[in-house]
Parts: sequence; structure tokens; C-alpha cells
Amino acid sequence: MTVTHAQSSAPTPKPLGSLSVSPLCLGGNVFGWTADEAESFAVLDAYVAGGGNFIDTADVYSAWVPGNKGGESETVIGNWLAARGNRDGVVIATKVGAHPDHKGLSAATVKTAVDISLSRLRTDYIDLYYTHYDDESVEVGEFLTALDDLVRAGKVREIAASNISAQRLQESLDFSAREGVARYVALQPHYNLVSRDTYEGELADVAARNGIAAVPYYALASGFLTGKYRPGGSVDSARSGKAAEYLETDRGRRVLQALDTVAAAHDAELPTVALAWLAAQPTVAAPIASARTLAQLPSLLAVADLALTDVELALLTQASA
Repeated sequence: MTVTHAQSSAPTPKPLGSLSVSPLCLGGNVFGWTADEAESFAVLDAYVAGGGNFIDTADVYSAWVPGNKGGESETVIGNWLAARGNRDGVVIATKVGAHPDHKGLSAATVKTAVDISLSRLRTDYIDLYYTHYDDESVEVGEFLTALDDLVRAGKVREIAASNISAQRLQESLDFSAREGVARYVALQPHYNLVSRDTYEGELADVAARNGIAAVPYYALASGFLTGKYRPGGSVDSARSGKAAEYLETDRGRRVLQALDTVAAAHDAELPTVALAWLAAQPTVAAPIASARTLAQLPSLLAVADLALTDVELALLTQASA
């Protein structure tokens, strides 16, 4: 895929099918994991107060934590929605297919899992429902027809895909067009300044050709692109091992240097610049980033107001090559 940059402007709300979402999607993976309910409520309140309306979770969050079963994040978000009475003011995205008790994308699994997610989220509808991981043992027609049934029943407004190959994404879109069933409007790929080949190329081309919006996860590379990981330093974080690995690469060090340069020019923080680069890429609607604490949130929300120049975008693009 050829990446070109016109003169940049700050991100504005983008459409995902019938949905209009803010420039930053708040990741809910930390809710019920590294952030307890009170901390999660504080972050959610501040995110909405700062102009955000797009919250991402999954039924499997956070089953990997000892003592958790999955669904903890959805439960926290559902409790917050009920406490605040603001369901119609936010776009809630969740996912199906990875929960330990509801793995895969068979029609029966999809239809069972959605009702459990709705119950945990304490809502009658999910705005954006992702297939979390493609299940190649199931024909695309089976799960797309099941998802279409959910849309027709009013349980889901729009559908999306995550962790899917370019070939299966195109096959899915072709099926929807041919059969007149619900169509993917968004794609959630792994994509950031130090992981570009996980999206750019064939997958991004399919998205662009079909008008699919990208909502990238790992937008800050497990925290590496916040700039808190530096040679000789250490960080106390549940994700520090993965993030620190980028320091061992030439590209990781080049990207940090470029981020420092651009951040200094704008008196901005590194995560804001990293998210702004991502938001400026073709097809990207809203990067996903999570905040465990209130202190981490302002630099994420600031992406809505940061416009990078063509020269700055090119500097970051070259450093990350």
C-alpha cells in the first residue's frame, strides 16, 4: 500500500457505518484487571467528560488473570452505564469468539455469547460487535448470517472483524454483498509505529478498497510508545516485558528519537504524537488506547487536537520503516 500524506488536520469524528465515533477509542482491557471498578469508573467518567464516546471491550477480558473467568471488563462497563444512565451517549464495542466458555464463531456460539455480553453490559444492544478471531473451521456464511440475525433482532447495530486475514475479510465482504446480510464496517488490526506490517499491505488494501474503517489495537505498542521505556531504565507494569523488547531493536530506538523530536515541536507528550501518526494513516478511524489511571488519560485524549505536518508524519514514517 502506498502511503501518502496531504497537509494534516486534527482528527474529527469518523463514521463506522451508522455510528459516529470520537478520535480516540478507550480500551477496556484494563477494567477488572489492573484497574478496579472505582478506578475504572473514574477513567470512564473523565474520558466522556473529555469528549470521548467510543469504548472497546471483549467478552474474554480478562480471563487470563488468575481468579478471573472473562467478562470482568464488560461487567465493570455495564455497572458504569447503569450508574451514569448514559447508554445512548456512548458507542460500546465488544467481541465474540475468544471467551473460554464460548470459543469460535459457530452460529450457536455467537447467539449464546451475545446474550451473555448484553447481560453483563446491562444493555439491550451492542453498537459494534466484533468477531474477535477468525474461525476458519466455520464458513463465513454461517457466522455472518448469525450476526445478521442479531442486527435484525436489534441486539447489534453494526458488525466488525478483528484478527482476520485479507483473504477471509474479502470473502466475508463478498458474501454479505451477495446475500444481502449485515456487512463488516470496521476492522480491528494490530497496528502501530513499531508494528506496521501487521496491517499495511494486503489487509489495509482490502479495507481501503471496500471502505472499511480501521480501529487499531496495541496503538501504543503495550506502552512502549509512551516513551517511558528507555535504555537503562525499568518500568513496573504488567506489560513491561513486551514493551521493553522494542528497545532492543534499531527501529524501536529510531522511533523514540523521532517521537521526541515531534513532541518537542508541539510541546506534546509522546503517546499523543504516536496516536496522531496512527490517526493520520489511510483508513484509520480511531486508535484504541487504554488508561489504567486518570493521569494516563489526558495525553491520549489530546490526539483530538494535535495536527502533525507532512514533514513530521514523514519523519515518523521513515523512522518506523
